[in-house]
Amino acid sequence: MAIKGRKANKNPPILSHEFVIQNHADIVSCVAMVFVLGLMFQATAPLASVFIAVQHNATDMETTETPMTYTYGNKDLAAVFFYSLISIVMHAIIQPPLLDKVNRRLHLSKTKHSKFNESGQLLIFTAVSAAWGINILVKDNLVSDITSLWADYPVGHAQMSFMLKFFFIIQMSYWIHCYPELYFQKTKREDMPDRIQHATLYLVFCAAAYVLNFTHVGLVLLTLRFIEEAVLHACRLLYFAEKTNIANTGFRVWNVLFVVCRLASIIVAILTFHYGLAINEDQTLDISSGNFNTPPIRLNALVAVCLIQAWMMWNFIHFHLRQMRERQALAQVTRKRVTERKSKRNKKDDSKRYSEEEVNELPEVDQQTRKRK
Repeated sequence: MAIKGRKANKNPPILSHEFVIQNHADIVSCVAMVFVLGLMFQATAPLASVFIAVQHNATDMETTETPMTYTYGNKDLAAVFFYSLISIVMHAIIQPPLLDKVNRRLHLSKTKHSKFNESGQLLIFTAVSAAWGINILVKDNLVSDITSLWADYPVGHAQMSFMLKFFFIIQMSYWIHCYPELYFQKTKREDMPDRIQHATLYLVFCAAAYVLNFTHVGLVLLTLRFIEEAVLHACRLLYFAEKTNIANTGFRVWNVLFVVCRLASIIVAILTFHYGLAINEDQTLDISSGNFNTPPIRLNALVAVCLIQAWMMWNFIHFHLRQMRERQALAQVTRKRVTERKSKRNKKDDSKRYSEEEVNELPEVDQQTRKRK
């Protein structure tokens, strides 16, 4: 028998699913702390630095005037793993004090609650990534000269600046962390396919641009996408917060920005893969030097970018057509209700009028008797 007055133990069993979900941030942070502590000891510092520091330095140490440049290699997998753990921890840090606090004030339903959390997380990440991408484009002089997207390939593209390489490592780490978050956030089965598709497309795109040394054009395309997506998630948060007027204005801005970014992405891809890299003299596959500028690879890259833009544009048009049909159906229902109310009112008015006319047509004696009654 349970003792009265004593609360039941709500703590789940150790290593159960509920225990892992509730304490996943603490567990993952402890694993990440092992790598950080490894830097403090001389025996483990070289191994720990592989996970934390950016590897594959390609800088010529004899000439100190040249900036630090990096290439990619197998050790980058360790960095992607470590920063995936950091992404999980950051996700858990942002969720309770910021998003959950706003959720409790808004009193959202379960469906809107999950969408609000998703848009809140993506707004922070896309806004930071867009600002970071613009900063790299300006610092590496990729904005002032559009020919830098294909000029000096592959040497100038295989050797990346620290910020450019770290940007792509963080991108791949973040989209990898989205898969375990489906389990940690108890995502519904019907919501999983869309989120998996979203994360997979980003991960494949970032990994392909990183491995094939198309980081310059990849950075431009990602920055365009993040600018547009940050505006979308900001408008969605305003809509969930019932700021409908501001949200509707923001959605109109996003509609224009979405189309402009899709067209700009297609133009950049055509200029880079069809025109810029095509005039390069060396078009032979050489993995050791990082040269992937061959006609089949360029064609596949161009087709992949254009297909993704066309697919997003198709979803955009389909979404607006569906909304238009829903608005028309709602307008028809409201018109029906208005006409039904008007007809009911007219019937009542007619019945009153007819009753008054019948009373007036009665003889005076009957009218007097009715009055007396």
